[in-house]
Amino acid sequence: MGTLMLYFVVVVHIWTVLFNTCNAARLGPASAKFSAILVFGDSTVDTGNNDYIDTVVRANFLPYGQDYPDGPTGRFSNGKLVPDMLASLLKIKEAVPAFLDPKLSDQEIITGVCFASAGSGFDNQTNAVTKIIPVLKQIDLFRKYIARLEGIVGEEKARQIISGSLVIISAGTNDVAILKDEDSEYQHFLLDRTQTFVKELYDLGCRTMIISGLPPVGCLPIQMAIARRNSSELRCLDDRNSYAQSHNRKLAKMLQQIQQMLSGSKIVYLDMYKTLIEMIDQPQKYGKQQANIWISLLTELNQDLWKQREGAVGLELSSWDSFAID
Repeated sequence: MGTLMLYFVVVVHIWTVLFNTCNAARLGPASAKFSAILVFGDSTVDTGNNDYIDTVVRANFLPYGQDYPDGPTGRFSNGKLVPDMLASLLKIKEAVPAFLDPKLSDQEIITGVCFASAGSGFDNQTNAVTKIIPVLKQIDLFRKYIARLEGIVGEEKARQIISGSLVIISAGTNDVAILKDEDSEYQHFLLDRTQTFVKELYDLGCRTMIISGLPPVGCLPIQMAIARRNSSELRCLDDRNSYAQSHNRKLAKMLQQIQQMLSGSKIVYLDMYKTLIEMIDQPQKYGKQQANIWISLLTELNQDLWKQREGAVGLELSSWDSFAID
């Protein structure tokens, strides 16, 4: 199946969400011509920003990018990420560039960029030691983007482009990935941060936003590895997955309320948990015959197996890193 199958499933899921979103206006997603695509979040959507900041959290070496035309690009994937595929499907552009790329052209600015930073979260303290760009700090990059866009097309046209853009937000996994307990107070803290972020984007002109919920956090390799210290069985952790589901229910409800508050907005919750857990629970549906496929599936959630890396013979790891679903 591999990464391509996973990303295809995710893109189809988002496409369906867009279809339902646009259906009220009697438009299919392809007819709802988005002027640009703007991306915020973590490694699930970072198209290379971390390559241009002082951090060790990078993916600018093989086997990352082994199937990308230009090789490693800073994407935590063998090739394109979901935002790239979605931008292509919507006929906006073939790939979404990192905003911090010094070679970014004016045309790329006009059709949208990525502000995401791998390892980030809504909590500014998440992986702060690695000097990544927290999600709320990505707003500062967005403001710089707006200033550059206005310099290219003028203030009025810039406002039109931003209001007509599709905004993708994928974050939160890193915030909860290493929680020891089901901290409901921290859950509310993250939801409050999410609400603040969405409102700031709205105030800066964004109108159509898709916000992804948490994946099955209990299936993260780091969670499974920690649990295996006390058990010989490698499996997803039900309590951690329940925590993610609880968070997602509250997030979906909150986003509905925010949309009602913000005139002219379309704020859509994307249920990635259901999509990913189905791939784990029903492997046959996605071309896997065995029922217990945790290791191989975790690999496919971010990248194909690492094989024959330079200096290693027969090396075959279960995932890119300990946060494979991130």
